[in-house]
Amino acid sequence: SPEDKNAVLLPRRIGGDWVLFHRPTSVHGADVWLSRSSDLKSWRSPELVLGRRQGGWWDSERVGMGPPPLETEHGWLVVYHGVRQTVAGGLYRAGLALLDLEEPANVLRRSEEWVLGPGADYEVSGDVPNVVFPCGLVYHRESDKLFLYYGAADTRIGLATAGYSEVLDYLLACPSG
Repeated sequence: SPEDKNAVLLPRRIGGDWVLFHRPTSVHGADVWLSRSSDLKSWRSPELVLGRRQGGWWDSERVGMGPPPLETEHGWLVVYHGVRQTVAGGLYRAGLALLDLEEPANVLRRSEEWVLGPGADYEVSGDVPNVVFPCGLVYHRESDKLFLYYGAADTRIGLATAGYSEVLDYLLACPSG
């Protein structure tokens, strides 16, 4: 059976089912899929959600989920990681997507550009160099801020902040699906 990792659940049921995002890896690649379950034991109906983009894209080698998606008035806000293979190894960056609230396999928007990438010394040097890996996302309503906790070079934990409204405005201006 294929390697399967980067699994996260939506925080509520959709149509009576739990929704799991995961990344099975096979000879065909590593993309984000969605599966559904009524009991959290048996999973069915796998659907491709976020695929690798072909060519010189920043997420052309593999993609995987970061933290559990955040429910917004416009859809599920997803922070995911993408990898591009370089001569120096894999380069891990973070991007954004917006999924339909009731049909989360439907990608409404997806950033063409990465929004967080390795640059600081602690992100470039470590156990696995050139890695930022999104892990936790918190929305602080009073300040309208997003707090993104991320792994840096598989050695440290970093914190990136951004305005919630600014992130949604940016994402809503991105191309469909």
